[in-house]
Amino acid sequence: MARQFDLIVIGAGPGGYTAAVKAAELGMKTAVVEAKKLGGTCVNRGCIPTKALLHASEMFHMMQNCDEFGVSTDFISFDFGKMQRYKKSAVVKYRESIEAAFERLQIEVICGTATLRRGRTVEVELAEGGKEFLEGTSIIIATGAKPMVSPIPGADLPGVWNSDRLLAADNWSFDCLTIMGGGVIAVEFATLFNNLCSRVTIVEKKKHLMAPMDDVMSEELKKVLESKGIKVYCDATVTEILEEEGGLGAVITPNEGGQPVKIKAGQVLMAIGRQANTDHLFGNDVSLEMKDGRIAVNADFETSEPGVYAIGDVCARIQLAHVAAAQGTYVVEKLAGKPHSIKLHAVPAGMFISLPIVPNCIYTNPEIATVGITEEMAREKGLKVRCGHFSMRENGKSIITGEEHGFIRLVFEAYTNTIVGAQMMCPRATDMIGEIATAIANGLTAEQMSFAMRAQPTYNEGIGAAIADAMNSER
Repeated sequence: MARQFDLIVIGAGPGGYTAAVKAAELGMKTAVVEAKKLGGTCVNRGCIPTKALLHASEMFHMMQNCDEFGVSTDFISFDFGKMQRYKKSAVVKYRESIEAAFERLQIEVICGTATLRRGRTVEVELAEGGKEFLEGTSIIIATGAKPMVSPIPGADLPGVWNSDRLLAADNWSFDCLTIMGGGVIAVEFATLFNNLCSRVTIVEKKKHLMAPMDDVMSEELKKVLESKGIKVYCDATVTEILEEEGGLGAVITPNEGGQPVKIKAGQVLMAIGRQANTDHLFGNDVSLEMKDGRIAVNADFETSEPGVYAIGDVCARIQLAHVAAAQGTYVVEKLAGKPHSIKLHAVPAGMFISLPIVPNCIYTNPEIATVGITEEMAREKGLKVRCGHFSMRENGKSIITGEEHGFIRLVFEAYTNTIVGAQMMCPRATDMIGEIATAIANGLTAEQMSFAMRAQPTYNEGIGAAIADAMNSER
């Protein structure tokens, strides 16, 4: 006999646990099925541990370069094992906060592997053995994504790791790291291990790093990485990994002809992307429509099976934790018949385009954050824009901290002066981008954004200066 629930959530990552908490707060009897630990990839093997290690590595890097601030030390070193313990403590604290919310809201957690069956039934292979059947009025699939693997020769050698494996390492004894891929995971790990004095090489098959990002930002990012001593090969592919004395070697082949280059690879991190995780998800009596390797959903995130929804990396093109969480909230509020408390896109008054209001953040140094559309994207959509630009060389806080690289660029629709996008490469960009996302979601103009005072000295003053630049260009 299947146990009955109002909502069954498969997967306890950011999308899954956010949906479960929201559902329980709205009075739904909710169950969550999770094969591993609450928090999913983001909390346990992704965002939280990566940023914790980045923070630790930046502390080491800062101490190595603190002489200009009048601080000196005879000896500075790092202990990767201790850094890992610090990372684990951050993960545990975050996961405990999720567990506390589940306990407070009486959300039932079932540890095991879920398989979707017909009639909105979920078969669970329990972690402690045996099976259990659950039946839900609605089901949300939030199983996330898993690392992709390249089939090139040598990909199965012991020194080739994915991000999950590297984050779990107890020690770091390699002075050389080669990263396959030039996306967010790649550049953040490159920054991390460059901070720890490793010689890092990035190999990206596309013409620019962070391919969805506009070309100007990509080129600036490449310059910053190279200025730190990171080698960057774009428009090239690792075609073979070789086992050599003292580590691995790699063959880098240009995509459009040219001689292959063989380098000392050391350790190899395969960060070529992530694919939807549907392992063991579908029973023989259920077949959900798929598109480009992901579960296909409609505008309300409902799958081809009525009453079954999918959110996050298992269905979305944009694989971000906050996207999954927003989608989870959206679906639950729809199921409960409540007005939506979050926007996934915005259509400003008087315009004919839908603007994405999802912040994209990269935790390099300086940080990178974007939201909305770029000047180039606006032109492609037939939208006339004016831009406001501010170099952080002129920002008081940047001068104080010695972090004067980078800029803030804001994009406004030319006739109404409504904000439509922002690109930032500067300290605290990942914190400040929320202001612009809020402004886009509410259709604010440059004048309305300029009304708010910004404290001095702060990095945030740069936003005010970029707004003023855009308004001055109007005259």
